[in-house]
Amino acid sequence: MRPAPGEVLHFSEDPAIERFAPHVAATAQQPEAYVWAVDAARAPDYWFPRQCPRAMAWVTPDTLDADRERICGPGGGERVHAIEFGWLDALRTTRLYAYRFAASEFRPFGAHAQVAEATVVPLGPPEPVGDLVECHARAGIQLRVLANLWAFWDGVTASTMGFSGIRLRNAAPRP
Repeated sequence: MRPAPGEVLHFSEDPAIERFAPHVAATAQQPEAYVWAVDAARAPDYWFPRQCPRAMAWVTPDTLDADRERICGPGGGERVHAIEFGWLDALRTTRLYAYRFAASEFRPFGAHAQVAEATVVPLGPPEPVGDLVECHARAGIQLRVLANLWAFWDGVTASTMGFSGIRLRNAAPRP
């Protein structure tokens, strides 16, 4: 599930949102109120239950072959997402929905997000994302299930791979 050209997506477990008003998220690091969305490149970061901690890595033009081999493995493609075993059932059973918006109503925010500063209305009804494991498989993204995310995260952040961690505060404690 990715946005079409000229669109951005917002993923939610709530299928009944009719309009999105800017707000300051509880975890926000900035004081401004926004509506958050993602483009096609960042959409896979959100094929998870909202509160699920996940560590993600992908090949960039600056990625060294040794890092790609170490993080992705032989023949491992260009992207890997990792979650903990404790979240696997939620990943399998969560019903996630994608809301489509006109990209023209948003602007880039940092390297990974799009934001709107005014209330926005979806282009249509929310679309069920479907099987989240299958989304990863169809996109060719490795999905790893680990006992603990921290060793993977530390290896990724010390590499030349691109990376992102979401909801890591919900991960199991470091061993």
